Amino acid sequence: MELYGDTSGLSPSAHQALLRIYRRRVPPDSIATPELVKNLAEASRESGRQVGVLLHRGGDVDRVIVGTPTGLMLPDIGRLRAAKGRFRALRLVHTHLFNEPLTRDDLTDLTRLRLDLVCAILLSPQKEPQRISWAYNVPQSPERGDGAPGYEVVGPLPWGRPQPHFGELIAALEAEFSRLEKSRTIAAKDGRAILIHVGEKRPGAMRMAQVRMAELRALAETAGVEVAEEIVQLRDRVDPKFVVGPGKLEQIVIQAIELDCETLIFDRNLTPTQNGSIAASTDLKIIDRTQLILDIFAQRAESRDGKLQVELAQLKYTLPLLGHKDDSLSRLTGGIGGRGPGETKLEIGRRRARERVTRLERELKELAKQRAERRRRRNSEDVPVVAIIGYTNAGKSTLLNTLTDAGVLAENKLFATLDTRSRRLSLPQGNAIVLSDTVGFIRDMPKDLFAAFRATFEEAQDANLLLELVDAADEEEETHRRETEKLIEELGLSLVPRLRVYNKADRITPERAEELGHEPDTLVVSALDYESLRPLVAEFERRFRPPKSA
Repeated sequence: MELYGDTSGLSPSAHQALLRIYRRRVPPDSIATPELVKNLAEASRESGRQVGVLLHRGGDVDRVIVGTPTGLMLPDIGRLRAAKGRFRALRLVHTHLFNEPLTRDDLTDLTRLRLDLVCAILLSPQKEPQRISWAYNVPQSPERGDGAPGYEVVGPLPWGRPQPHFGELIAALEAEFSRLEKSRTIAAKDGRAILIHVGEKRPGAMRMAQVRMAELRALAETAGVEVAEEIVQLRDRVDPKFVVGPGKLEQIVIQAIELDCETLIFDRNLTPTQNGSIAASTDLKIIDRTQLILDIFAQRAESRDGKLQVELAQLKYTLPLLGHKDDSLSRLTGGIGGRGPGETKLEIGRRRARERVTRLERELKELAKQRAERRRRRNSEDVPVVAIIGYTNAGKSTLLNTLTDAGVLAENKLFATLDTRSRRLSLPQGNAIVLSDTVGFIRDMPKDLFAAFRATFEEAQDANLLLELVDAADEEEETHRRETEKLIEELGLSLVPRLRVYNKADRITPERAEELGHEPDTLVVSALDYESLRPLVAEFERRFRPPKSA
């Protein structure tokens, strides 16, 4: 028999009183028997500390735990859930020395660990049982409201009052949780997640939070995640350790358990310290914006070049985390945030990671030489190149497909295309041009990913024309244009001639389309309608007239 918790400084009599608790057994119809409660009170009296037991449903004592006068730290009892719709099959019965009701820590343990029930025995100043209180998990329902906690608290009641039939109560609760679980259709392949945006209080902060949350939701859905809840918090300053603050994090963890979520996705890049602190506070998977984007790229890279670039970016992002003692990486070896080309595990040693980075960089340099040779051969044929650039999901692949019957994957998702695709377009005058589809831009592009994919835009650097595609129907099209402008500068493409094309004309008013069309070097089209693309083809002909024969 072993005692758990803080056992230092226990007197021999206190030690014996604690070990005697292991002899007790509680029948299925009781939360706690008078004999067990008497032993717990006696052990608290001898030790001057909170004392608790974890009880199996069969009634046997699993562990005896010693705490401090004001709290109890539970030992590790495994992962977050035993099974969907089921509880842990353990309940906690413990003493409170100062007649205080159930604490926030008690309720957090109840919900976070999916315990059957948490019961507190409130002791008198003489350390005798005086009152009792218990709490259990309950499912969310419309009647209770979205903001209601996922637990029910009973009491405190005078000690000795009749208790409910424990076995019947837990059976009924599990049946209700199971019923709700079966009625829920989960279409997402990577489970459910809560999205979290934290920003500083300043003018326009809420509007910006809504915009960023909409983009984060699109990223999550592209990654295959079902969004269960969105949380926006505006603070005087972002918490340096937990981002949202420890109290708010506890609330979010409880809400995640209520909504059967596996993942918390933050709309910011977490520092190694923040990642470790949050991971230590919950068994949920923690993903930040960079990890989410990297995950999408890992899913969608098809060419060897693209796969190597993604793996390089993942390793460079992970390297700083390898030096911190936390278990957050252990949850990233599968599913969202953890997949990669060849399912490379991120939990590798720092030395091995650096060796792999060096090897990847060497391979990518070789591939860059091969791309340069292909461009040199194509340039020798004197075929003009038009590089299609723009914010992600602006319709670049759709435009390429409509003009050239390229058959490139085109989805209403972010980063549907990662690998550069080039297709020849024959113009009515008899000459031809090459259209190249490129990776979409996005705000706060992870720097390691941006560096890895920089080579992809070599195609655009050698282009005769940049076709900047803009989603005219997006409310944030002006922001997207500014972000594209910034990235064009960073990529050294500002000297390449540019034509701006507003796409999705079928989703805006004629008045708005006419307004946009008055801008210089601008066209308004619908990439789905070839007829609307005729002015674009005519512009290509005007810019790339074939040389006159002698």
